[in-house]
Amino acid sequence: MMSGPSCDGPLIEALRTAQRLGVIGEQDLPGAIAHARLYVARLSDLPAGARVCDLGSGGGLPGLVIAADRPDLHVLLVDRRQKRTDLLQVLVGRLERRSSVQVLCRDALDLVGAVLNGDDAPMDAVTARSFGPPDLTLGIARQLVHATGRIVISDPPDGGERWSPEILDGLGLTRLSVGDDDHHLSEFRRV
Repeated sequence: MMSGPSCDGPLIEALRTAQRLGVIGEQDLPGAIAHARLYVARLSDLPAGARVCDLGSGGGLPGLVIAADRPDLHVLLVDRRQKRTDLLQVLVGRLERRSSVQVLCRDALDLVGAVLNGDDAPMDAVTARSFGPPDLTLGIARQLVHATGRIVISDPPDGGERWSPEILDGLGLTRLSVGDDDHHLSEFRRV
């Protein structure tokens, strides 16, 4: 069900549009897609119909890659900036994923409130890349996932440790060991 480099033309073009508009930095897009596919690999055992929320979706990394590679998932792309969500709507249309992807212009804390109030269902997984400080990112993500859900977050490329035991203990989360191939990602689950 996953796509690969031979199917990446529309995805690269969508992300190139985001890059031209300054929403994605000046990075190698095939490399950025390869990094986003590490998220897809961490979500590979999610069943069809599972709900994944990408916090601070910006220009679509990793959310659009997840949506492109796993069209069987329901992906929620969340960003609080209207210009970015307007762009994401266009890109989702270009990738022909409107039936499985929802774009939401909303502050992530408001989404947490909706989940806690029962207005929105908890997620099976939450992803984030360059969203915010570790404690904020994990705090929001933890409240969005259900009890057995997972959180997958990008680590700094320099390999610096940012997940202190105090933060994890305070949030009731454990960091799963990640393999060598996933050296720039961390996965968390509730304890």
